[in-house]
Amino acid sequence: MKSNMGTVDRAIRLILVAIIAILFATGQLTGLAATILGIVAVIFLVTGVIGWCPAYLPFGISTRKGGQK
Repeated sequence: MKSNMGTVDRAIRLILVAIIAILFATGQLTGLAATILGIVAVIFLVTGVIGWCPAYLPFGISTRKGGQK
């Protein structure tokens, strides 16, 4: 499992996780939207921390500088 996410990609994901968490904590997200965005936030958090996105594999995408190695 080689890293396929660059620093900017990881930072964007983690910023989105923080925004979703703030919206949820302040009560701005409720119901189905909160559930769906909560799942997305967990996925973004995990992939952002480990630096590997399984959705990139079938397409051969790598946002790392210099591509996939």
